[in-house]
Amino acid sequence: MAELRWHPLLRTWVIISSIRQDRPHLEVDTRCPFCPGSGKVPDDYEIYAYPNDFPSLSPDPPEPDIPGDELIPVRPAYGRCEVTLYSPEHDVTLPELPLDHVARLVDHWEQRYRELGAMPGVDYVFIFENRGRAVGVTMLHPHGQIYAYPYVPLRLQVEMASAAEHRERTGRCLICDLVAHEKTDGSRMVYERDGISIFVPPFAEYPYQVYVIPDRHLGSLSDMDPGERLALAAAIRKITGAYDSLFGVPFPYMMCMHQDPTDGGEYPWWHYHIEFYTPQRAPDKLKFNASSETGAWATINDTRPEEKAAELRELVRRQ
Repeated sequence: MAELRWHPLLRTWVIISSIRQDRPHLEVDTRCPFCPGSGKVPDDYEIYAYPNDFPSLSPDPPEPDIPGDELIPVRPAYGRCEVTLYSPEHDVTLPELPLDHVARLVDHWEQRYRELGAMPGVDYVFIFENRGRAVGVTMLHPHGQIYAYPYVPLRLQVEMASAAEHRERTGRCLICDLVAHEKTDGSRMVYERDGISIFVPPFAEYPYQVYVIPDRHLGSLSDMDPGERLALAAAIRKITGAYDSLFGVPFPYMMCMHQDPTDGGEYPWWHYHIEFYTPQRAPDKLKFNASSETGAWATINDTRPEEKAAELRELVRRQ
């Protein structure tokens, strides 16, 4: 059962997907289906993408279980959910992969952004990675995911509305202004090389949260030239390597790419970037989105962004 139900208070869609209850569990299913020889994936692959076995969205969705009405419209859960396997090696981490391999992964993301975005009815292509038990990962093999939504998700709507208002008011790009602000201040900068900037935002919602942003104004991976995508790959390797150096263990994070919708609109005021959400705040402490964050959308960060940026800056320098 999978369907979209309208949330009239937040004015967005909620994906109801009971099939996800059947996903394999780390502690129960010991044989990795993502490893060569499993019969699930090719015996010889470098980067491999395939449809999620437990999709929330599908190109041929079933009819909804309930009819819906004027107050609570219901729609089929149309779209696509893909898994991207970063490597056939089960224990390798993203920063341990060679730069040219990560560059091919970025090229793969760009290709799937174009191809999925061209599907009729797909309004937003969301490329992301959940890493670690702390964020609910059920398979440890290095992988990410791509969701092709039939709508623009709410957080993206909010960010893009803010960027549109800023352009209308100032004539400038909000993200470009944010990058310039952080470079001028300097205290939260983590990395700056080959046209890619990484910093802990002054309004960071998570410990060690960073934004990864191309300096050139562009809306999506498809607007980057090969050199820029290579520079992005290098930056991703640097920051994920720094994360893993923080506490000497694989560091949990959520990596989320924010880029142009694919709904046919024009968004010249939008600026591609990656947001890393990082729940680990100390070797033995996690940040949880509890009542304030969830019930009121009032975020509390238990750490000081300037201090966390200094830690990451030194670790990136050592990579």
